[in-house]
Amino acid sequence: MQDRPTPPDAGFTLLEILVVIAILGLLIGLVAPAALRQLGGARISVARQSIERLGAVLDLYRLDVGSYPTSEQGLQALVTRPTDGGNWAGPYVQNGQVPVDPWTHPYIYRQPSTRSGHDYDLCSRGPNAATGDAGGDSLICNP
Repeated sequence: MQDRPTPPDAGFTLLEILVVIAILGLLIGLVAPAALRQLGGARISVARQSIERLGAVLDLYRLDVGSYPTSEQGLQALVTRPTDGGNWAGPYVQNGQVPVDPWTHPYIYRQPSTRSGHDYDLCSRGPNAATGDAGGDSLICNP
């Protein structure tokens, strides 16, 4: 068998390349927004789960010390022994750092709570923390 010589003008035309680029652009334009929406929803879900886990950690703290950390002590009381720590058995978080929300912003912690029926408030500002919107529907708080 003989190899046939390749003609010197073999390859893709400019039109074929432009069609492929246009199709890829359309696919990315359709898929990217849906993927980004899913990513945003996942972060909100992670924030809710993290708040629930931190709530359990705060309950352990209360069992050891006898009360929840004050607003002044904040979540730092889970990492370092407060001055009135009593039977503090911490640190209560693994990495030895105050936890942050999925957007790497600090959680809002208040004790006593400003909401009725709660001992404390533990909230994330959500995705709008960078814009300064700290209230309303964007807050993700302990149930």
